[in-house]
Amino acid sequence: MSKFWTLLTHLHSGAGPLIMLLYPLYASVMAIESPTKDDDEQWLAYWILYSFLTLSEMLLQPLLEWIPIWYTVKLLLVSWLVLPQFRGAAFIYERFVRDKIRKYAVKHHKVVNAKGKIK
Repeated sequence: MSKFWTLLTHLHSGAGPLIMLLYPLYASVMAIESPTKDDDEQWLAYWILYSFLTLSEMLLQPLLEWIPIWYTVKLLLVSWLVLPQFRGAAFIYERFVRDKIRKYAVKHHKVVNAKGKIK
């Protein structure tokens, strides 16, 4: 049983970088080379969300250490974001992030305009 557990642990450890970094890297390069825009949006949204997740994880590290299944939950979440069947990254971006960024950009743009730096 201990050999099986060790194998399972190594597979779990290897799945993270493969799902979170290597496949998205490959898919992002393929998206750049493809003529359609849909896949570009999916992978740009993925990298935005993955960056936000990583930054949040860095800030909350002391708290997350107390949650034993955090890495598994993160792996499942990122798998949902990555898998093309779900287009999770594009869904989250369109549903939640886009409006927040637009509101911030409009506020920031008005402040800059008021100072006369950007037209």
